[in-house]
Amino acid sequence: MNPQEPDVDDPQARSLSNVGDLFADITRDLSTLIRQETELAKAEIRQSAMKAGKGAGMLGGAALAGHFMLMFLSISLWWGLGNEIGRGWSALVVAAVWAVIAAVLARIGRSEIKQAKGIPQTTQTAREIPDALKGNEDKR
Repeated sequence: MNPQEPDVDDPQARSLSNVGDLFADITRDLSTLIRQETELAKAEIRQSAMKAGKGAGMLGGAALAGHFMLMFLSISLWWGLGNEIGRGWSALVVAAVWAVIAAVLARIGRSEIKQAKGIPQTTQTAREIPDALKGNEDKR
């Protein structure tokens, strides 16, 4: 009998062999599971990205159409007011209306940006990861 081969009649050698086989099966199954989950995630991400890309393109088209609508409404307003107060003054009135709208939107946008807090929870968690890996995490 070869000294490196386990004795089949020895119960301890058999249980160690079974544990090794079981561990090999678990490792192989876990590897397969991880590979399959990774492929599934890739497929889902691809599909989501395609839908998001289509949606972004549609929103871009809507923004362009909205821009043209506002431009033609502005021209109509300019032309209509031009019959009453003259074309030069009506252009100035329309430009002033757009300047007020731009100022209001800029002010609201700036205050929204100032209120944005970023990603405080993620930042805190990311700072704790190195300590957690070393076993020095905070005991809560």
